[in-house]
Amino acid sequence: MTYVAVSALSHPGLIREHNEDSLVAGPWTLCATVTENPQTLVFPLGAPLVVAVADGIGGQPGGDVASSLVVRQLARSGPGMTGEDDVREALHACNRRVYTAAENDGPATMGTTVAGAVLLPGSLLAFNVGDSRVFAAPRDGLLQVSVDDNPPTPPGQRTTSLLTQALGGARTFHAVTPHVTACALAPGDRYLICTDGLTDPLPNDVLDELLREFDDGRAAFEMWKAAIAAGGPDNITLALVRVVER
Repeated sequence: MTYVAVSALSHPGLIREHNEDSLVAGPWTLCATVTENPQTLVFPLGAPLVVAVADGIGGQPGGDVASSLVVRQLARSGPGMTGEDDVREALHACNRRVYTAAENDGPATMGTTVAGAVLLPGSLLAFNVGDSRVFAAPRDGLLQVSVDDNPPTPPGQRTTSLLTQALGGARTFHAVTPHVTACALAPGDRYLICTDGLTDPLPNDVLDELLREFDDGRAAFEMWKAAIAAGGPDNITLALVRVVER
């Protein structure tokens, strides 16, 4: 039997007053709240399993609402996401949902990034809109699978808070172009899905070193601890996904 272990953690960091990140793993959602320790969930690999993070846009009211709406929408649509077109349509639906909520119930402008993966027997569909990230994490080196929706950074600057697209985030409706990548999936494979509260303070080589040394919940904890030690400038949310055959 093949299983998927998902070790997840979400924390506001040291600077932000509130956590505007959210997370989904299968039917389980963690919406704009805090986990004191990594939570590890185990799912059989069979029906489509969606694991994703959403990072509410800072500087706008309702970022926590937007990220919560998106992960709840993905939890509902996840079992039907069997191909790349299904993933794209689900993300378009999330975008429409954020704009509708902003118009009807929320502040005039709210938005969120999203990044995640749909796990299927033998394959994985990585997706993102915005600059939250998906990494393949084999033992021989971390590899980014997602595509950052950021403008080019100036020389000497590694990160930027500017986005070229997001779910919601504008006063009038803007369609999105989701990034979707299909990858082969086999027992032993690991993927890291995270918001930029992890990747902004920690370069890839630090993440790679921690993932080589630790597995599952311990790896999630050590990455969070390293981001906090580096200043914890933003909300930190991550899910470490591992395929296990027993």
